Order: sequence, then structure tokens, then C-alpha cells
Amino acid sequence: MRFLCVGWLLACVIPAWAAHGYALWDDLKYAPGFKAFDYVNPEAPKGGELRLVSNLRYSTFDKYNPFTLKGSPPAYLQQLLFETLLSPSLDETAAAYGLLAEDVEVAPDRLSVVFRLRQEARFHDGSPVEAADVKYTIDTLRSPQAMPQYATLLQEVRDVQVLDRLTVRFRFKRPDRELPLTVGNLVPIFSRHWGMKDGKAKPFDQIVTDTPIGSGPYRIGPVVFGRDITYVRDPNYWGRDLNVRRGQANFERITVKIYRDNTARLEALKAGEFDFMSFYSAGDWARRVSGRRFDSGQLVKKEFAHKHPSGYQSYVLNTRRPLLKDVRVREALGLALDYDWMNRQLFYRGYPRVHDLFGNTQCEATGSPSAEERALLERWRGKVPDAVFGPMYTPPATEGEGRSLRDNLRRARDLLHEAGWDYRDGALRNAQGQPMVLSYLDSREGGIRTVSPWVRNLEKLGVRLNFNAVDYALYQQRMDQFDFDIVTINFQGTHNPGQEMLEIFGSKAADVEGSGNFTGVKSPAIDDLLGRVIGATSKEELLPACRALDRVVMHSHLLIPQWTMTAHRIVYDAWRTSHREPMPPYALAEEWAMLTWWRGPGEPGKAGAR
Repeated sequence: MRFLCVGWLLACVIPAWAAHGYALWDDLKYAPGFKAFDYVNPEAPKGGELRLVSNLRYSTFDKYNPFTLKGSPPAYLQQLLFETLLSPSLDETAAAYGLLAEDVEVAPDRLSVVFRLRQEARFHDGSPVEAADVKYTIDTLRSPQAMPQYATLLQEVRDVQVLDRLTVRFRFKRPDRELPLTVGNLVPIFSRHWGMKDGKAKPFDQIVTDTPIGSGPYRIGPVVFGRDITYVRDPNYWGRDLNVRRGQANFERITVKIYRDNTARLEALKAGEFDFMSFYSAGDWARRVSGRRFDSGQLVKKEFAHKHPSGYQSYVLNTRRPLLKDVRVREALGLALDYDWMNRQLFYRGYPRVHDLFGNTQCEATGSPSAEERALLERWRGKVPDAVFGPMYTPPATEGEGRSLRDNLRRARDLLHEAGWDYRDGALRNAQGQPMVLSYLDSREGGIRTVSPWVRNLEKLGVRLNFNAVDYALYQQRMDQFDFDIVTINFQGTHNPGQEMLEIFGSKAADVEGSGNFTGVKSPAIDDLLGRVIGATSKEELLPACRALDRVVMHSHLLIPQWTMTAHRIVYDAWRTSHREPMPPYALAEEWAMLTWWRGPGEPGKAGAR
């Protein structure tokens, strides 16, 4: 353990806590010197190829820089080419272990963290990973030339100091248990020489197709630009023997293919064009995953349980639009969504409904507010919906005793009347005679299918919801500029909400083009609760704050909850791939395959089969 010095005069204080990893609540699963993560095969052979289909919505790519706003990078480039100071484990939450850094020291006052980089860490060009590269990365990502999400993520970082060639200190604006994990685990590090030309660095937003200089186990290989990309394993990868990398990055090549529509993807899978595919369509999963390769046992269809948060995939209502400013209007729109009918008729009852921000986590609010939650909410009485002081929000239902779409629409009609909207002259109109006409923006193939039932129900209220289909490039541009009324966003859930929530619900992000505050919400109450969530020093402080936040956001009807999945639906080629089960509970499907699977045994009975 080293002594940590803080402050401009570098006055030494008491020794800081130093460790091989960091956990938000000081409960690391793996002890110092552990050999490998439990979910990997440490003896997995190297070689072979994994062929994936991109799960991203865009159907092309036009750059190699994943950190800038304009353009689309290839799928999984960031995960495979860039590394972080710490590496997460996939079988625990809010914990990470030394990757580029060999140890981490958190100051007793939690106002700073020091990372000591590994002597052997190397970028793809052979240069060492140094503290100056870490500082350059952070400074660059906080600049206007990078995606604004990073500036929000790092806004509580006061500065980054290079203490020596391999030692870097992050100083924070306030004590925060989460920030060491944020800077260690969520920020990919790249070389300060990336984009250099004739000894000069190009502006970061002009680094477009320059080959990235990362330190990850893969590099860019053969490319059909704009369509398919192959990543090749770096034979000189510096971290192959680390415990956080043992049994990982086993495929010689990972090829990612792009298909323009779901039908083409499904038929390509059946034809044997790739080895792994996640399914998000209940109809495809229930009716169309079959064929000769499934009958032979080559392709396997299987659901893998997980412990992920439910997330909060939702229809997002843009409160920047005058028609959507009134909370009563927003609540009425949600009452017209008959999810029970959709789940029965469209989804084969395959999707449970989302209820709130923090489903399947300890932060989920239920019942009436606790005394601790009420204490946080009372100061905002009159500035938040009165409903937050009563039972937790539950989405409208149409199944069960005393529930019907007719009753929900009657309630919606009454709310709209209270907000000044009544049906006359063939439409729902306000006192000025303006009709309520809204637009739903989408770029997804077949998106109209799931929106049409809602459109029909809204018509019964006199509300016209137009479906506006655009290509992905225009969709992304309009999203960045908040040029929409209603969209669908799949927000990933979290067991440990923190700094990233500012990007979604913080007032400062509402006016930042390209930010994640799609609702446009500016609420002092939400800002206050976000600050308490981020600043919590114990679970006893965190849980009331995040539950109170849950209540305020959901009763504000900024989101109309959609649906979630309780398992990964996967088809894989059992002849070309092998893996260890069970699936780690907190893994994403594609990262599990890319990181921990290995080449398969081959076709049974054929020469060369293993």
C-alpha cells in the first residue's frame, strides 16, 4: 500500500485503500490473485471464427471513431478494440478488477482516486499505455468534439493529473462512491497519437476513418466498408495472460454482418451464414425459428435466464412540444395504450410489461412512500404531481376484474377535458380550435405494427397520431436535435443508478443537442433527487433516493412503459461454437459470445471434428 498525497501542495495524508479492484459497496467477489472468472473456460482453445449479425438499428457504418456524434461506427468496435482501466465481471454488479491498471487507490475522503497502470500494457502500435494517454482521453471526451454523453458522465471530475509515467489521479468535485467505478469501468482509453498526421493531431471530430489505436484483444481486419467488418485477434495482445482476460478472446476472427431487414437476417441464419443471433421479435421466436439446420441439431434455439434490470423501454413524450407539456395530456395518452391486448394478440404473451425505471432491482418503488422517501419528497410538494405521495404508479391494464379499455378511455377523456381539450368538429380541440395532432417517429422495419393499435384507440378520443417512418440517418439527426413528438427508446436498466441518470433526466442535458434527455424534462425536484442518488454513501441513503426518483418520474408521465424480456433468446451454431453454462447472470448476449465462447467441435462424424 502506498501513501496518497492530495492537494496542490501534495501534502501527504493517511494511507488510502488500495486493491486489485473496486466495488461500489466494498464487496468484491474475487480475491487478490484469482486465476480467472468463474464463468470462463481458462483452457479454451484459440482459433476459428465467430460470425455475428449486428444488433444495431443502423444498416451501414461510415466511420471508425465511436466517440464522436456524427456518423455510425461498426458494431462492437468499441468493445473489441478499446479497453478500460478496470474490467467488469459478468457475475456481479457494481464491481470491476484491474485491466489497464494493476491497482486502484481511493482517497479516504473519496475526493480522488489513483490508478497505477501496468508496465506491460500496450497499444496496437506497440507504444506503452501511459498516464498521459489516460489524461488525453478524458480531456478529449469532455471536449465539444466528442459525444455530449461523455461530458455528462464525467462532469463531476475536477481534473486528471499525471503523477508519473504510469500513475494517474482523478480528482472529483465532491465525494462520490460511484465515480471511481465510472472513470475506471465506463471510459475506454485510447492513444494520444490516434489521428496524428505529419506530427500534428487532427481535431478529434475529424478523426473519422483513421485506424483506431486501442489496446484491446482485436484489431480491424477485412472490411466491406459500410456493410461487413471482421475483427482479427491481435497475436501480440499484451493482456492475454491476465486473470481478467484468461479464457477470453478465443476466436481468431469475429465477423459482424449487416442485413437491412429482419427477414433477410432470419433467412441468412437458416442458410448458415452466421453462428449467433439474439431474437427480439416474439413472432419470429414463436413461429419462424425452424428448418433443416435446427432439425439436424446444428442450430440450437434456447432461452438463457438473466438477472438484468427490466430496463424501461418506453414511448418517450417530448415535453418540449407545446401539446405535450401538460401532465394530464401525457397521462391520457398512456391510458389509450391497451398493452394487454397487444401482448395477447401480437407478442404471444412473450413480454412482461415495464412498470417503472428500476424493475427487478432494489431501487424499484412499490406501494406507498416510506418515511425516508416521504422526507425527500415533502420539500417538493406542490412542484411534483400529488400522486407521488400515494401508491406507486402502475401502468393501465385492461385484463382482470373491473378493468377495461372503455374505462381507461373514459378516464383519458376526463383528463383531456380538465386540460382544456374537448371533442368537436370531428377532432379533439383546445379552446383556440387547434386539433391534437401528434407524430410518432420511427426508423424500424415493421414499427407500424405495434403502434397501430394505439393509433386506433387514440382516434376514439379524437387524437390523431401520425406514423412518420424515416431512414436511420435522418432518424438519428432528428433525435439529436429533439425534432420529434413521440419515439420509442430502449433505456437499459441498472442495479446502481448514478451519474448516467443525469444524461437522461438532468435539466442541464435538456438543452444539449445530442444528449439523452429525450423527454426534455427540467425539474428541480428530479435534479435534487438525482444529486442524492449520485451522492449516496451507503445503500441506506441510495434506496430511498432512487425510489423517490422513480415515483416522481413515473407519476410525471414522461414515459409510457412498453415491455421487457426476462431471458436472452438465442440461436447458435453448436458445430462451429462451444460455450460454458450457465450464462453469467449480468452478461449481454453478444458480449458473452464474443468474450468467452470458443471454436466448436465441428459436424459430428466428419473428419476434423473435435
